[in-house]
Amino acid sequence: MSRPAGDVIALRAAARVWFAISLQTFGGPAGQIAVMQRVLVEETRWIGQQRFLFALSYCTLLPGPEAQQLATYVGWLLNGVRGALVAGVLFILPGVVALLVLSGVYVTYGETTLVQALFLGLAPAVVAIVAQAVVRVARRALVHRSLLGVAVASFAALALLGVPFPAVVALAGLVGWLLSRVLPGLARPAAPAAGGGPPPLIADDALHSEPPGARRSGLVLAVGLTLWAAPVVAAALLLGRSSILVDQGLFFSGAALVTFGGAYAVLAYVAQQAVEVYGWLGPGEMVRGLALAETTPGPLVMVVQFVAFVGAYRAPGPLDPWVAAVLAALLTTWVTFVPCFLFILLGAPYVERLRGNRALAGALAGITAAVVGVIAHLGLYFALHTLVRSTGTAAWGPFSVEYPLLDTVRWPALAVALLAAVLVLRLDWPVLRVLGVCAAAGVVLGLSVGVG
Repeated sequence: MSRPAGDVIALRAAARVWFAISLQTFGGPAGQIAVMQRVLVEETRWIGQQRFLFALSYCTLLPGPEAQQLATYVGWLLNGVRGALVAGVLFILPGVVALLVLSGVYVTYGETTLVQALFLGLAPAVVAIVAQAVVRVARRALVHRSLLGVAVASFAALALLGVPFPAVVALAGLVGWLLSRVLPGLARPAAPAAGGGPPPLIADDALHSEPPGARRSGLVLAVGLTLWAAPVVAAALLLGRSSILVDQGLFFSGAALVTFGGAYAVLAYVAQQAVEVYGWLGPGEMVRGLALAETTPGPLVMVVQFVAFVGAYRAPGPLDPWVAAVLAALLTTWVTFVPCFLFILLGAPYVERLRGNRALAGALAGITAAVVGVIAHLGLYFALHTLVRSTGTAAWGPFSVEYPLLDTVRWPALAVALLAAVLVLRLDWPVLRVLGVCAAAGVVLGLSVGVG
């Protein structure tokens, strides 16, 4: 079934919804995907459940932040190229502005008690929000017991064996393909739940009207590569090859192509290069930057903006430190996210034509199941590094487990996490209200008993 050309929904109305979504995208990819699931699939009924999961599976295969790319993909389905640009830009805009401001506060005031107390409330709240997101995504993606097994195996591979994320995705895709050969209904849409509301504007079996083609692909590729390189070339011409802006532009352009698995997967690589090779940050500052990214809306990979800001502020060259810092942050954001739009606008028309392919659908079903395990592992990682000050490691042959040291529990953070869990999982409060309450609780606890 093909849908007619043109906008599925008015672009202005879509833009309002995308901006509202962007203000709720806290908590990393799990929380962001859950927000889009709730708004786009359940509330507005703009897209069907299986279409949403199919788009998510494709975006998971790509380097870069899968949630931002998912927004770009759905924006393209709704409003074509204009919709993709609007959805993708609005998804990151609040985070860019917020992290730019917080980076300025950091280099000016450092580790003030008030700021640490605020983080004391926000970070544990995100743990609970991620837990809720894992449950929600799992309920919709794990439609067969075999897919539950894929999710559990993926979690174990990451948590116990340290298997690289790309290998987990590749194996999950292979398993999904094999399962689809013996379970033909594995990747078919589940029967709609009773009282599920009106049919979505983009049905599960609808085909996007924009066909792929060599001419279109060549134009998208040429424009995308030109826009991607232009700021770095301009910086080199104006400031010289030795400028920190050029170094950061080249480094983060390369990093944008290897960020499989999201911000956590690439964090060790960025930290090692930024601290040991380039000297842009001190050893402990990468974690502080990640904490700032965790407490602002948008993709967690925005931590690279903090790295660039601090590095350029401290080594501005001929520029004013503040000018260099702001330019570096914006340049890094540009070279990190332009490829995301390129991957979607290039690949989506081709992927759309393959949706009826049972082998591909099975492989993507396996990958989607693996994503549940990956998100759960990231949630565990975040909890370990938020609720305790130190962790230990136990090893048995090829298995290795990171565990909390109980005598280093951050009791104020644990109290806020439990409060957030009740508000999110039991009372089903909206994310922004939970974050507001937990931020206030963090300030009270931090200023009265310390940040722990």
